[in-house]
Amino acid sequence: MPASTDCAPPATTPAQPLLAGWHDGFAALGPAFYTELRPTPLPAPYWVGTSADMGTLLGLPAGWQQRGDALQAFTGNAVPPGSRPLASVYSGHQFGVWAGQLGDGRAILLGETAAGQEIQLKGCGRTPYSRMGDGRAVLRSSIREFLCSEAMAALGIPTTRALCVTGSPQPVQREELESAAVVTRVAPSFIRFGHFEHFAARGQQAELRQLADYVIDRYYPECRNDANANPCAALLRAVSERTARLIAQWQAVGFCHGVMNTDNMSILGLTIDYGPFQFLDAFDPGHICNHSDHQGRYAFDRQPGVGYWNLLCLARALLPLIQDVEQAQAALDSYEPVFIAAFMARLRAKLGLRQARAGDEALVDGLQRLLAAGRVDYPIFWRRLSHAVAANQFEPVRDLFADRAGFDAWLLQYQELLALDDQALEADLMLKTNPCYVLRNHLGEEAIRAAKLGDFSALQTLQGLLARPFDELPGHEAYAGFPPDWASTISISCSS
Repeated sequence: MPASTDCAPPATTPAQPLLAGWHDGFAALGPAFYTELRPTPLPAPYWVGTSADMGTLLGLPAGWQQRGDALQAFTGNAVPPGSRPLASVYSGHQFGVWAGQLGDGRAILLGETAAGQEIQLKGCGRTPYSRMGDGRAVLRSSIREFLCSEAMAALGIPTTRALCVTGSPQPVQREELESAAVVTRVAPSFIRFGHFEHFAARGQQAELRQLADYVIDRYYPECRNDANANPCAALLRAVSERTARLIAQWQAVGFCHGVMNTDNMSILGLTIDYGPFQFLDAFDPGHICNHSDHQGRYAFDRQPGVGYWNLLCLARALLPLIQDVEQAQAALDSYEPVFIAAFMARLRAKLGLRQARAGDEALVDGLQRLLAAGRVDYPIFWRRLSHAVAANQFEPVRDLFADRAGFDAWLLQYQELLALDDQALEADLMLKTNPCYVLRNHLGEEAIRAAKLGDFSALQTLQGLLARPFDELPGHEAYAGFPPDWASTISISCSS
């Protein structure tokens, strides 16, 4: 488990710099892409949670969690030497409607570190892109993002990361009065589809090309390797395929993003902007995790289609650079086959099937129908199935289904495929693929409620379990159990 967080940093600061070797990175693009400004300080900051793994990745000095300058820097109260804080401008489609100019309304990029990672503070005050917002984040949403970023990374799903959360007693009004917090986010880049849409919509082709060249040269250099291919068309194809593989992983693990607007889509194929997210409890393909999504646009089973729709928006933005509709369409055409192949590979691993065979898709489709009809608990089903294959004892899995006959018929088909491989190897693959611990809403809510009272031990325990999602740790069985009845009443909105 993570070490206890010291909420009272020493008065003196060690001589070793907290962060050194800043690069301009995104800032080198110039003022058309951002506004430079300093974060707005918060009073009486304190540590809420920290990630030792991320500190190591960033090259932070040992003991940084106890340093006063770290607490001040990651709250936005002091700017680290060499940092050029900025908020970037972008536009986008929100719930399928063009929203025009958006931008970093409550996030400020400190810069790029020597480790090649950008550090961004979310919740550190108003920017020119805040519109009517206050530029703040609350403790509740910051804890959720912190935990889920690190949980997704442990599951092997591409994601932005979170270094820490700091809190402050400053009040912030959301559905109710809450306290402020700042989450320090980390990624190779925070560029979104909406950055390209912004300059395309304004007819700023020079800036559009500059942005595309920057992204290709920094993150997709292979797109320039084929002299006969348009680099921007190659970029669109690469982003399409990364996005397809990402969403396939979401669907396999039962993750609902909740607000897949184009400004929330990473150009690097990362899970970004954790707001009204949820891991499925009962398997419900039409589940809507965002109570603001009145039309169900971002329901769980619609995520693959929305991913493609968002890529169409990116294609339209890049079209002035590609200059050929057929090339742009061809770049998008790989999305569906890549998604299907990646999704089936994930499901085969979850089922312990080590190679593709005829009948796999029918087996998966039949299983999903059974799970949906019975609203079977998704994480528990997969974990029980993993143990069932290991012990060759399927009764605990059968107990999850009201339609016993339907499950028995499916099980016969499944066992025929299992018999073609080594069952011990199959079970080992499953136990390393189907997590014991996922960030269910009620687990996050329990950690949040304790944190609001100043008790961060529940957060630390949950963080430790999510960092080892495939290990069954004695004494923590409740974290892998069925959700309580009150879990279904948790309401998650865009302010969550």
